[in-house]
Amino acid sequence: MTHTASRSAWFQAALDLLAALPSETDHRLGTFLSRARPLYIARAPGRLDVMGGIADYSGARVLELPLACATLAVTQAQPEPHCDIVTRRAGRWDSFSIALPLAEPAELATWFRQHDSERWAAYVVGVVQALLARSSAPSGLRILIDSTVPEGRGVASSAALEVAVAMAVAACCGLEISPNDLAVLCQHVENHVVGAPCGIMDQLTSACGKQDHLLQLHCQPGNIEGYVAVPPGYRFYGIDSGISHAVSGADYGTVRTAAFMGHRMLAVETKWRGTYLADLGPAEFERVACRLPEEMTGADFLERYGGITDTATVVYPDRRYPVRRASEHPVGEQHRVDRFAQLLPALSDQAHVTTALGELMYGSHESYSACGLGSDGTDRLVELVRATGPERGLFGAKITGGGSGGTVAVFGTTGAENAVREIAARYTTETGRETQVFMESGPGAAQLGVLRRP
Repeated sequence: MTHTASRSAWFQAALDLLAALPSETDHRLGTFLSRARPLYIARAPGRLDVMGGIADYSGARVLELPLACATLAVTQAQPEPHCDIVTRRAGRWDSFSIALPLAEPAELATWFRQHDSERWAAYVVGVVQALLARSSAPSGLRILIDSTVPEGRGVASSAALEVAVAMAVAACCGLEISPNDLAVLCQHVENHVVGAPCGIMDQLTSACGKQDHLLQLHCQPGNIEGYVAVPPGYRFYGIDSGISHAVSGADYGTVRTAAFMGHRMLAVETKWRGTYLADLGPAEFERVACRLPEEMTGADFLERYGGITDTATVVYPDRRYPVRRASEHPVGEQHRVDRFAQLLPALSDQAHVTTALGELMYGSHESYSACGLGSDGTDRLVELVRATGPERGLFGAKITGGGSGGTVAVFGTTGAENAVREIAARYTTETGRETQVFMESGPGAAQLGVLRRP
């Protein structure tokens, strides 16, 4: 837990929001929360995927940094048997209401698939359903949400939303749940109610991250191995490409499915019986890679191998899958992440390792592109970082998260802020896309805990 003064500062935005509700032009907001009942306030950050990314679902290690931008969730019990939600999105307030008790996850998923305009509420309702299934809940709930985590920009806005709501609702219901279990619950909601086949790294970073530290997570399925401090004098920046990204999109889902196809094929065609692709070493993968086709249709795969073990995706018969590249990526990424985690602490007395760290990031970016998860915008940002180079304090960059747009992570010195902003400005001039630069780290949800008012 951070000390009291610092903790209060992180919650100040929520307190300011509550104070301003009566003056909102939408008059419903002034009476949405009652002064007669306690409020439970939680804050969960977005994250910068420094290394690891899509290798999480193949059992690799990842290195994740919680950001200063965050989602706020305010929860209050109410006597009416409803879950009423209001959220500020794109500068306006949206609302959603649903009767309690809630249907089972599969039924909720079906309903939200049929009501796309309300899909944003699936993240919240799914979390509420999962928590109320394991607690003696109040008659009803009111939930107010606000966020500075941009949607669709590859910095885990969905995980920040899920974790903030879960923390606040659990506290309101008097439910004891560990941060790790809460993250697993949120991932399950995103997979099975929202229908997005994400891995576990986003939710665990938002729930368990520590300010100015990389969360070292071994995704088998979600073992926190420790925290790697960002050495003094260095920083990880993020530059938003202005290209929306979604893990529910076809590119991410295709690459994830292809990796599980590769896992199944290796299990059938060779004597390898590993649980995760990332357990294969690079040399071992080279020996068996010839058993994997560059591409394969879903129909051919299903006919020969039956199916995959992944519960979050399905094999579509008419789709072509990049089996070899998707299978190779987590093997190489595991090696890159391990080397990165070994080198980063050495920066304090061996400044020359910045070059090696940067090349590991560039290698990760190239592997993403080989899988088909690159984009012209993120490629251009990485090119600009490489061209700017160590002379301006910038050493490496890579696409993050699910790829196909989103945000680029940049490694540099703390004095490189101007260089990063210049790159973002040049990119905007070239492409016409608005960018956002992420400069600071912030605490994870569990590091702050839940604020009760009054």
